[in-house]
Amino acid sequence: MHIAVCPGSFDPVTYGHLDIITRGAKIFDKVIVAVLINSKKNSLFSVEERVELLRQVTAELPNVEVDSFNGLLIDYMTERQAKVVIRGLRAVSDFEYEMQVASINKKLKDDVETFFMMTNNQYSFLSSSIVKEVAKYKASVGDLVPPVVEKALREKFAAL
Repeated sequence: MHIAVCPGSFDPVTYGHLDIITRGAKIFDKVIVAVLINSKKNSLFSVEERVELLRQVTAELPNVEVDSFNGLLIDYMTERQAKVVIRGLRAVSDFEYEMQVASINKKLKDDVETFFMMTNNQYSFLSSSIVKEVAKYKASVGDLVPPVVEKALREKFAAL
């Protein structure tokens, strides 16, 4: 069984993320979407909220599982018996950073491969940071995130 891990903060999950997850699910037997627990990062949504949103928006993908992890990705992959990391690339600027991460992962665990996927052109500008900034000022993000995520963003910013 070919198991791939698609790691990230997903704060919040966007249509760009879903594009990569959906395409990865067509290639690999199982895709684990793994939310990184990073206490140093000031996230809008808790890890539990991000996991739940991801579960809702990937519910129709039977070979996608959502989980969270703390620590090194390589350790998590060993624990889950995964051999492939899926990473989405939006622009050349993403590639430089992602190549560094892929290189250190390969050094730490030689049998792990990184699978880079170019994001769909319509999402090449899209990031969770941009979505949060737009939603913060009550502008529509309906074409950037699934409806359940847009609702969660409205509720989160109304509560702040």
